[in-house]
Amino acid sequence: MATKTITVDLEAYDILSAQKRRGQSFSQVIKRMGARRTAAGLLAVLPDIARGMSGEALDAMVAEVARRRSHRLRAPRL
Repeated sequence: MATKTITVDLEAYDILSAQKRRGQSFSQVIKRMGARRTAAGLLAVLPDIARGMSGEALDAMVAEVARRRSHRLRAPRL
């Protein structure tokens, strides 16, 4: 694989570094940050997001989704 060396200022480096996950390269961070945001992309990262949440927070989210589904003012299905 070919590589290129780039120069970034300290602010850009701090932003990239903050987004970097354990074991991830800066190239992977840049690719992830530049990826198109789609529903499929969201579904792909949900397990990572859920792992970082407490059981209490996940339970609260599930309860809120259930409450909204049963609400009488819910938008009709088309």
